[in-house]
Amino acid sequence: MTYKHLIYEVEETIGTLTFNRPKALNALNQELIQELGVVIDRVEADPDIKVLVLTGAGNKAFVAGADISELAEMNVLQAKQFSQIGQETFSRLESLTIPVIAAVNGFALGGGTEVALACDFIYASEKAVFGLPEITLGIIPGFGGTQRLARLVGPNRAKELIYTGTTVPAAQAEAYGIVNRIFAPEELMAGVMKTAKAMALKGRVSIRAAKEAVNTGLCADLETGCKIENNAFALCMASQDAKEGTQAFLEKRKPAFTGTLTK
Repeated sequence: MTYKHLIYEVEETIGTLTFNRPKALNALNQELIQELGVVIDRVEADPDIKVLVLTGAGNKAFVAGADISELAEMNVLQAKQFSQIGQETFSRLESLTIPVIAAVNGFALGGGTEVALACDFIYASEKAVFGLPEITLGIIPGFGGTQRLARLVGPNRAKELIYTGTTVPAAQAEAYGIVNRIFAPEELMAGVMKTAKAMALKGRVSIRAAKEAVNTGLCADLETGCKIENNAFALCMASQDAKEGTQAFLEKRKPAFTGTLTK
């Protein structure tokens, strides 16, 4: 299946989604967000995909933000719907049971930072730039940025970035805890794929359980979070992969995880 604004490719068990509007610095418009939802449908329905990677076409931008020419023409109800659809789509991306890595190769501004924040973690090029500059347009982030950034870096740091519209280079974003690792531009995708392949070798049940425990626990107090972890840990022990992993350890060999989410 081909898309107007996205490229979706699969190599072995790793899917790569590329935002493909390079002339517009891969800005998010309504059509692109709708296509992103369709790709998420495909990923959810494909049991062979174990990791998803997001990146941007060209060497200038991951996603430079929302399409301002489209945004400027919206009335209040249209803007509310646009924000709601974006939030729902990014929440679906965040809720995928597999790891999702943002490979940020350039500008990730506004909606670009927001979609990256919906991924499990971010690897960035040395040329990457992050920020939520919506305040300079007289608006605020509308795709979950006020919520995810505050949860990631703390409310005070998030408020400073959002209130000023300041953009920050990759090194500063790493210091703030937004970015996990930084690479030379030509080495970014190789670094991302190395991690993706390592995760793809792990058991599906345990990866899903770990992701759900972290994400769900963040919305709860510590005691409740530990109960969520306790239940997830116990359920892992019912999986074929748990049996393989423990047996491989006792036999001093590498595990070969072949289990699925149903066994």
